[in-house]
Formats: sequence, C-alpha cells, structure tokens
Amino acid sequence: QVQLVESGGGLVQAGGSLRLSCAASGRTFSSSRMGWFRQTPGKEREFVTAIESSGATYYADSVKGRFNNSRDNTKNTMHLQMNSLKPEDTAVYYCAADRRSMGSRYYSGSYQYWGQGTQVTVSL
Repeated sequence: QVQLVESGGGLVQAGGSLRLSCAASGRTFSSSRMGWFRQTPGKEREFVTAIESSGATYYADSVKGRFNNSRDNTKNTMHLQMNSLKPEDTAVYYCAADRRSMGSRYYSGSYQYWGQGTQVTVSL
C-alpha cells in the first residue's frame, strides 16, 4: 500500500510561483512512476506532468517551460515547482503513483494511488 500526501498549495497572484510537494510512504517509491494531475469543478482530471523512476520527465503543453517536476528517492518525495502561474492554472492538484508503469503516463487510470489533493488558486 502506498500513501501520498500533498502540500504547498495556496493563493498566489498571476506571475508568481508555488512549490508543491508529495510525500510517499512505502518501499516502492524509487521504482514507481509518479505524476501530478489537476482538476477543476465539472472537468476531467487533467495530466500535468509525470516523472519516471529513471528521472525522465514529461509535461503537458500548457505547463511546459513553466513547471518543473523533480523527485528525491532518498526522501520518498516529489516536488512540482510552478513558475509564471496563470489564472488558468487554478485547480486542485493531485499527486499520483503508478507502481506498474505499464499504461500511459498521461492517463489518470494508469495510476493506482492518489493523494487527497491540494488547492492552487491563481488570482489576477
């Protein structure tokens, strides 16, 4: 069983920055694909970024060049540095873990474990 806990959300003005963290329990963190998804009311959960066990990172076009995903396998943590934030980045951000790494990294259904989510609000 893997437990994920997000932190670091909050309110920020457009153009500002936030850093989200995801703390994972369990021994399989280093071999797991990790991802961030976000969701706004009435919409599907949307892929933001994924980081493979190798450290390779993948980003949605909407955040490429502004967000940076990293992981520290010694501390079982993943971080999302979000810069140049825009109002359209406002959402609940979820951390996710995929222990199998067999499905598409872009699809929320590929991930078996989820955090509770953290709210990010970007004001004008």
